[in-house]
Amino acid sequence: MARVLTPRAEDFPRWYQDLIAKAKLADNGPVRGTMVIRPAGYAIWERMQAEMDARIKAAGAENAYFPLFIPESYLKREAEHVEGFSPELAVVTHGGGKQLAEPVVVRPTSETVIGEFMAKWIDSYRDLPLLLNQWANVVRWELRPRVFLRTSEFLWQEGHTAHATRSDARAYARRILHEAYEDLMVNVLGIPVVVGLKTARERFAGATATYTCEGMMGDGKALQLGTSHELGQNFAKAFDISYSSAEGGREHAWTTSWGTSTRMLGGLIMAHGDDNGLRVPPRLAPVQAYVMIVKDGEGVGEAAAKLRDALRDAGVRVALDDRVDTAFGRRAVDAELRGYPVRVEVGPRDLAAGNAVVVRRTNGSKAPTPVADVVGAVLAALEADQQALHDEALAHRRSRTVEVSTLAEAIEAAATGWAMVPWSAVGLAGEAEANGQGVTVRCLLRADGSVPDHEDEPDLTAILARAY
Repeated sequence: MARVLTPRAEDFPRWYQDLIAKAKLADNGPVRGTMVIRPAGYAIWERMQAEMDARIKAAGAENAYFPLFIPESYLKREAEHVEGFSPELAVVTHGGGKQLAEPVVVRPTSETVIGEFMAKWIDSYRDLPLLLNQWANVVRWELRPRVFLRTSEFLWQEGHTAHATRSDARAYARRILHEAYEDLMVNVLGIPVVVGLKTARERFAGATATYTCEGMMGDGKALQLGTSHELGQNFAKAFDISYSSAEGGREHAWTTSWGTSTRMLGGLIMAHGDDNGLRVPPRLAPVQAYVMIVKDGEGVGEAAAKLRDALRDAGVRVALDDRVDTAFGRRAVDAELRGYPVRVEVGPRDLAAGNAVVVRRTNGSKAPTPVADVVGAVLAALEADQQALHDEALAHRRSRTVEVSTLAEAIEAAATGWAMVPWSAVGLAGEAEANGQGVTVRCLLRADGSVPDHEDEPDLTAILARAY
């Protein structure tokens, strides 16, 4: 397999690009920084969407859709927001062969346009909370693109909510952070994320607080996998999102926004992939069991079809590979690259002995298994390997994380992994110094590992790392 993919230890970025190409997950688009997501990659994104959408709806939010084009004047209403996004904006100045009276921005995010309609739809405290989410594409003109991680156009969900009080807004932003984002990443993607507070320097433009889920990738770098923001009343005042209180006064709402994107696909690859390709956690996998005919004849095709049907009846997402006109070795390599959690190989020799071979992608084990026991063996493997991938990623993070006491030690440690250092030993000046050396403060944590309300709390720990 080393001939198919560059080994991770030899060149991790090249391995990443090789895997995406060889597993047929995506291609570069015709415009620099864009991507084409191929069916194999999009199937994984659809599973992420379905799992995330269910969690968002369980938290009470409803899906809606807002325009791709946003009047430039909308962004200018919230000064910090437009300043933060200005370098990344794509602006349309002509349409229908004529210069537009006002330029329109291709949405980089939708706080402004959704704020305009929140102001229209909210009148009374009875209209609150207003909990919205949209699945959409956004454009941020990326100078250093990398497929799935940083592209000029990407897919995501963005939630936007309005609340009567600051405490309600904070509680909801954290509910999404933990019940939707952290739960999905840990229990479905199998990525053990650290959940914390961003510093003011790393905060979302226009927010009063940004909470993040940070995962460690296979090379020890960090990847921000999702963020949830308290926006205070900044956008409410800019767009007059106000309501009549129960006491009869007029109050501005408190708003939040939160998002995850196709960056999670890049994180999945870099957190779980190995030198043989992708490894997809079973709960996420579009195909959990891949039944393969090694060689046709002697009842093999019929037996394989029956196993496929039995697995499907047991609730397993299953596919049958009966392409016997393609060499089995080539098909097995492709299955490894795609990361199917379990393969069930059916050939004349094993079938004559009443067996099929159950192959587990996580550890590469191959077990001849009585045909009658295959369904049970597959179900057990799927459950065990979901946990195994998480535990392996957690062990990797722990082995590459060190506790230090000074900024210099933290910057040095960030060359190979993560550093945990007292925030008081870093501070604003130290953060700027670290940034100058390519190291960022990924998040802040309390001593017990919980998420702080603000960075001025005493005894906070900072996680410093190099990041994608």
